[in-house]
Amino acid sequence: MKAIYLVRNGAPEKAFEWRDIQVREPQADEVAIETEAAGINFADVSARLGNYRDCPPLPAVIGYEAVGRVTAVGAQVKDIQPGQRVVAFTRFGGYSQWICQKALAVAVIPEDMPAGEALALATQYCTAYYASHVVTNVLPGEKVLIQAAAGGVGTALIQLCKLRGAFIYGTAGSPAKLDYLKEQGVDVGINYNREDFEKAISEPIDVAFDSIGADTFRKCYKLLNNGGRLVGYGAASFTDAHQILSKAKKALEFGIYHPAQLLMESRSIIGVNMLRIADHRPDLLQYCMQQVIQLYQEGKIRPHAGTMYPAADLAKAHADMENRKTIGKIGILF
Repeated sequence: MKAIYLVRNGAPEKAFEWRDIQVREPQADEVAIETEAAGINFADVSARLGNYRDCPPLPAVIGYEAVGRVTAVGAQVKDIQPGQRVVAFTRFGGYSQWICQKALAVAVIPEDMPAGEALALATQYCTAYYASHVVTNVLPGEKVLIQAAAGGVGTALIQLCKLRGAFIYGTAGSPAKLDYLKEQGVDVGINYNREDFEKAISEPIDVAFDSIGADTFRKCYKLLNNGGRLVGYGAASFTDAHQILSKAKKALEFGIYHPAQLLMESRSIIGVNMLRIADHRPDLLQYCMQQVIQLYQEGKIRPHAGTMYPAADLAKAHADMENRKTIGKIGILF
């Protein structure tokens, strides 16, 4: 068995290398899986560029999720059996033909579920469900703003917020992506390359979901209504910040917020990092995974599977994501 290692930071065509891996027996609470596909996330791009603090020391296998078939289970695992098809939240290690994960990070999926759709459920939809249904509890009729709404988490947020009866503003960077947002149910699409979303929105926002950071985060906060919630779950703006001073400038652009200010305005700023949930609340991760799989089986959500690249084309997949050429969930096929 082999895995694709991130061996150096920088350009995608020079960053990765195939290496042999050792297959072992799963521990008591683990599940061993032979993978058919692995997902690619913007955090992977940040890790490749050296901008992701949580990335393990190089060389490392990155990747947040994988789909495959169970080959063995530990003695304590009762709800998952060898031979079942599953999706796993890998917390790094996804770019591999074989993985071994804690059972609480693994969920059984239908045999006919497309791999791209299944990959989206593990990270994108769990993140979106946690953000929209757990920590903010989006209510019917609320005004919601979703930044970078054509991405994997953005698509998930649109569908989940629509289930709650929200009115949705969504930003994207091209006419084609705005058409995609309209198809997904966005009420007002905003091309952030042509207009300032802060000026395009003429009413207070109840919930804002931001994956970009820097001044975008600050502008989202300024749009919040009293009782509004701002959820940050990424910092894509740091992708182009390679120098220390540039990174510091980006950090300052987020703004400075005092607890008294939040109290007086009854506003909330919430950070979402599913790695921390996986580490410290695996039961909550399992809950979110089960909820989104149930919604999928009921036909209430439908992940948008973008391009599934051959594993040999991982560098191209990374380049396309970095250059904002992708829509929905992308991944690689082994």
